[in-house]
Amino acid sequence: MYIEKRKVKGKEKFYLAHSFREGGKVHKVRKFLGANLSLRELEKRSEQLKKLIFEEINIYKIVKNPLHDKLSKEELEFVKNLEIRAFPKISNLSEKQWISFSEIFTFNTNAIEGSELNSKEVKEIIKEDKWPDKLKSDIAEAYGVNKALFFIRQTEELLSLDLIRRLHKIIFKNSKSFAGEFRKPGEEVAVRTSSGEIMHEGAPQSRVISLLKELIDWYYKHKEKYPALVLASVVHNQFENIHPFRDGNGRVGRLLLNYVLLRSNLPPINISLRNRKEYYESLRKYDKEHNIRPMIELILKGYKDLKKIIK
Repeated sequence: MYIEKRKVKGKEKFYLAHSFREGGKVHKVRKFLGANLSLRELEKRSEQLKKLIFEEINIYKIVKNPLHDKLSKEELEFVKNLEIRAFPKISNLSEKQWISFSEIFTFNTNAIEGSELNSKEVKEIIKEDKWPDKLKSDIAEAYGVNKALFFIRQTEELLSLDLIRRLHKIIFKNSKSFAGEFRKPGEEVAVRTSSGEIMHEGAPQSRVISLLKELIDWYYKHKEKYPALVLASVVHNQFENIHPFRDGNGRVGRLLLNYVLLRSNLPPINISLRNRKEYYESLRKYDKEHNIRPMIELILKGYKDLKKIIK
């Protein structure tokens, strides 16, 4: 940020300005500080307006390197070594273990979003095609998540807009009329707490496609540079920031997280319902501070639980 000074009709007018590149264009935000200000007044008002400028910039949901000044080279090396030594390779998971994981993942990822199915009912739906007396949409989405998890396990498809749409369509084909469709003009979204407070606002609908393309480009640009845990965390969290669908973003985002892990020959993870509060807090810290550590720590917690899940 920098201060611009202009002379207008004998007065010195001061502006706090910031230029940034996003979406292939250079954008500039400028705020009027006042006229004929002393150095002390200038500094005081500049500090006050910095926050407003950052808030305005955040509307663009810029995909930039979120690890800048956040993770040191030593920390990145530590995460990379964890991947090599601490986790079983995906090829070592048996078919029985995959089935166990899919049942638990399907229950938890839907329960986080409010599904009323319990873990026993989800298991019976997947294994026995037995329907409980519950909402048909919950039952359809249990089938959908299970099928989508199988899809990312098997597919050779690269990360793309088509892949993202496909995952949404697989999950919600039989429960949502807009399955597989990104938000249309006029469709803006906000994530609210149970009390109705806005926790996060999705990117403007007009920016959804370009921001997703930037995220995909970011992934392939850094694919060989960063450990998979870091890549998966960034892809998931930035996807949630963009919120490209009217509904269902959380479930698609958690599948994308696992898609990235699987592409690096690491096992998938389950984010448990009991960790929902911690999960939302990790998203909040990324959104407000671009802090990726909480999500990495949550993934590590998921791996600690993996042995219990895949017995």
